[in-house]
Amino acid sequence: MRKLFLTAFMLVGLAFSAQAQDISENALGLRLGDNDGFGGEISYQRGLSENNRLEFDLGWRDGNGYSAFKLAGLYQWVWNIEGGFNWYAGVGGGIGSWKSKDFYINGEKYKGDSNTVVFAAGDIGIEYNFDIPLQLSLDFRPEFYFSDGVNDDFGPDIALGIRYRF
Repeated sequence: MRKLFLTAFMLVGLAFSAQAQDISENALGLRLGDNDGFGGEISYQRGLSENNRLEFDLGWRDGNGYSAFKLAGLYQWVWNIEGGFNWYAGVGGGIGSWKSKDFYINGEKYKGDSNTVVFAAGDIGIEYNFDIPLQLSLDFRPEFYFSDGVNDDFGPDIALGIRYRF
């Protein structure tokens, strides 16, 4: 049992060890997913060290009967797989707000609603940094909402990112 525990501990340590990699000081682009109606977000990444960075995403919608925005911030750990491939994991949170316009059903008018929501988020994904200053990523971001006005307290978000690295 001790050998199994020691082996597992060493493997986890190896997985989280720092490796030389190419994290850009800055990256700006789009994160395209579909979580609670947010199909696209402007995404900015700021490198903090060889293994850590911050990511900020701003999404907004202005539909036929509603408008909304969402701002997310994440702290990420980045590990090199091989070559330009990295995988990353992170934690963070954000704030969002939505407002629906007044609407009619069978000639009867209903007042629109609005709400502000705070959320906690995790993040796990894989990315590829090309030799040119381009980065592609695919990630999964579970979001947990804290608000009485949101029907679902959980929102899974899978997105494709494309960013210009500088």
